[in-house]
Amino acid sequence: MKKEDAYYLGKIVKKYGIKGELLAKIDTDEPENYENLESVFLESKGKLIPFFLNNSRLHKATTLRLDFEDVNNMEEADALIGKSIYLPLNSLPELTGNKFYFHEVIGFEAVDKNYGKIGFIKAINDLAPQAFFIIEDDQKNEILIPVSDRFIEKVDREKKQLIFDTPEGLLDIYKK
Repeated sequence: MKKEDAYYLGKIVKKYGIKGELLAKIDTDEPENYENLESVFLESKGKLIPFFLNNSRLHKATTLRLDFEDVNNMEEADALIGKSIYLPLNSLPELTGNKFYFHEVIGFEAVDKNYGKIGFIKAINDLAPQAFFIIEDDQKNEILIPVSDRFIEKVDREKKQLIFDTPEGLLDIYKK
C-alpha cells in the first residue's frame, strides 16, 4: 500500500505485558471505532507493511492495546515500538454536512461569505495547539485560518469549496 492511499492512525508507544502485546497512542475523535481491527499497516523505512492482529481493544481513552499475530515475546515487540500505524483511506466512514477529514479538503477552493474567493487550501497544520488551514491565494501568499466550527459556514463537496465566515479583519491582515 502507498502512503498516499492511507491515513495516519497513531504510533506504537510501549509494550504491554510479557507476551508481546503493544500499546499504541491513536489520534482520533472516535477511538471505539478501532477496536477489533483485523490488520494495520506499520511504517518501516518509508514503506507501509501489513501486520495482522489477533485482537485490538481500547486500553484507555486514546490508547489501543494490540495483539499482533507472529509477535509472541518482548524482543519481537521491542522492534515495533515507535512505528507509525496507518489504515487504508477507503476504510474511513463517509462524512456528511460540515464534517470533513483534513486530507479530504486539500485542494478545495476557500471562499469567505463576505470577502469572496480567498484561494485554495494547500494544507492543514494540526501540529500546533490550534489547527489551521493554510490557504494559498492567486499571488502565492499564505493565508492562515483556524480550523473552527465557528468559521466554517459550509463544506460543499460537489463544488469542492469550503465556505468560511471569518471574523472581521482576519483576512485584511493578509492583504498587501
